[in-house]
Amino acid sequence: MPKLPIYMDHAATTPCDPRVVEAMLPYFTEKFGNPGSRNHRFGWEAEEAVERAREQVASLLGADRKEIIFTSGATESNNLAIKGAASMYAKAPAGSDKRGHVVTCRIEHKAVLDPCKRLQKEGFDVTFLDPPRDGVITRQMVEAALRDDTILVSLMWANNEIGTINEVPAIGALCHEREIVFHTDATQWAGKMPTDVERDSIDLLSMSGHKIYGPKGVGALYVRRRRPRVRLTAIQEGGGQERGFRSGTLNVPGIVGLGAAAEICRAEMDSERERLLGMRRRLEQGITSRLDVVQVNGHPEKRLPHLANISFGFVEGESLMMACKDVAMSSGSACTSASLEPSYVLKGLGVGDDLAHSSLRFSLGRWTTDEEVDYVIDNVVQAVEKLRLLSPLYDMHKEGIDITKIEWQAH
Repeated sequence: MPKLPIYMDHAATTPCDPRVVEAMLPYFTEKFGNPGSRNHRFGWEAEEAVERAREQVASLLGADRKEIIFTSGATESNNLAIKGAASMYAKAPAGSDKRGHVVTCRIEHKAVLDPCKRLQKEGFDVTFLDPPRDGVITRQMVEAALRDDTILVSLMWANNEIGTINEVPAIGALCHEREIVFHTDATQWAGKMPTDVERDSIDLLSMSGHKIYGPKGVGALYVRRRRPRVRLTAIQEGGGQERGFRSGTLNVPGIVGLGAAAEICRAEMDSERERLLGMRRRLEQGITSRLDVVQVNGHPEKRLPHLANISFGFVEGESLMMACKDVAMSSGSACTSASLEPSYVLKGLGVGDDLAHSSLRFSLGRWTTDEEVDYVIDNVVQAVEKLRLLSPLYDMHKEGIDITKIEWQAH
């Protein structure tokens, strides 16, 4: 019997690795200097720690340390990348009052969708791509959407709800061919999958510390410096820190933690990826082999190794989560789980309201065990079976009645 409760919501946040905490601790009390204080040892120590972390993050991404900008997290990184690039490269076509064209997708995280909607209000034209049923955005889909006035493409590397992996390197190469800035939200990808911003033709990349066993409240934005040099309009001004892209006193303990987390991920990524993939397959097979009317959402192969999104027919997702009170999981992304609306990601894939409402996201992590996976399989299967006993629709399904063809009469 594993220790309860069991945490299977690592896509929402991860526990801080003890090695990361150990690296951070001195910078709260002993080495508390401001890295902007360059006239004494306390400031020098802090600046040295920040630059070491910058190197660690750059190594994880295949970047140069001068290309790493520290932020408060991926949401800020996305906002700086999208708004900053759109403002810098605004281009009004002849005879148009539009400021340029941006391409993104309908199932991006809200931290990308909302800045893009803001751009619409400011006079930019934004195309929101409709994903196919498997959720994978391809180079061909992006190419078909590009125009002469396209200035920015922003697409996540891997989806936070279904784990589907987009054709980011191919899309990046396409954007470079067309001299269009390419941004990817790599919040769920970075630290878990191999990344080389040079090889993968990425201009801007967002990531967050708390998704890779680092602290909350710190993240980074990669900004390409050459071939081509990417420029951004700052959205936060005041002290000129971070090459003028992001003013404000640096969060030294958080940055040290992000750097330590990045270094651990780089060293352990390959073995961890194989272990997590094995456990994810164990989880999916364990559930789908014991229950009918279930489906694993997203592409069957092009998915992150640690994330599974499963729909359970004839069961309401919130009821299922309550029935599995000893397992922490989610019915969507952490940023939208307070809403009772079905997942906009699943609806964007064409999943009906009934299945979208009955979907759960399981995301495994560094300390997840096979014993925990087996417990979760049993727990979920038993909960689904119990809830279906209360469902007259499931009884009708078992009798072979096509529920979709029933005409319900209102009273």
